[in-house]
Amino acid sequence: MELLIVFGRLVFSSFANVFQKELAHQGLHPFFIVMASYLVLSIICIPLLWTFNPFELNQTFWINIFFAALLDMAGTLFLVMSLSKTDLSIFGPLNAYKVVISMLLAMLFLGEIPNLQGFTGIGVIVIGSYYLFPVSAQISTNRLSSLFSDRGVQYRFLSILLFSIGTLPLKNAVIAGDAISTTVFWCLIGFPLAIIAHTIFLKDNFTNDFEQSKKHIYQFFYLGILIFLMQYMTMLVFSKLLIAYALALFQLGMVLHVFLGYRIFNEKHIMRRLAACLVMVAGSLLVLKA
Repeated sequence: MELLIVFGRLVFSSFANVFQKELAHQGLHPFFIVMASYLVLSIICIPLLWTFNPFELNQTFWINIFFAALLDMAGTLFLVMSLSKTDLSIFGPLNAYKVVISMLLAMLFLGEIPNLQGFTGIGVIVIGSYYLFPVSAQISTNRLSSLFSDRGVQYRFLSILLFSIGTLPLKNAVIAGDAISTTVFWCLIGFPLAIIAHTIFLKDNFTNDFEQSKKHIYQFFYLGILIFLMQYMTMLVFSKLLIAYALALFQLGMVLHVFLGYRIFNEKHIMRRLAACLVMVAGSLLVLKA
């Protein structure tokens, strides 16, 4: 049953990224896409408030779900900004760096120094990412420098950092509550936060984005459903598995990203990126097992 839940989570997450990328290609700003998707999520979640008693949730739950929703909303903003500028077949494999960032955070704040296997895994991930870009006259001098200087990649790393930090309060919220209550309030708290972010940074863009979004109502509807299912599956995984094991299982989704990038967006260098992806998966597993 756990494997089925993880598989569902990977599929829902990957196709949610496809819709986010398609909407960004329609000229909609990433901040508006995030705000509109949270609106759909809130519409889905409001009826679910009657499936449990919110007043029975303790203070630990509310503190953790607020910070988890805040960090994840900000992470989602950078995620969609990354998708608007980066190939899906590059975006997906970069998820391997989540375990690297998690390990670095553990070193800084918990004093956990990884062993030789952990550092070897990091090296394997870096080597794998080296081959995400093809050899060309423009980037043959230093492909890693070109990768890390790409604005879409930088946004992806920022989203990974925020999601990695947010994993801890999210896990605590699930423990203090349950999967459905955590998912519902993750969505409901994220919506006003997304409105605030859009209002502060993009107030003048709303009218234009709103008029253009009318052509894509069904896409936003499907996106909201996919994100809700993805988040609920994530909460089920966190409630049953350790975070490290959950992150290891989630790495498999990068292979699907590469395939979808090739099939839906006609992205090039599919075999090179698939090979790089498999190398990065191996590196992620080395780090997590260490």
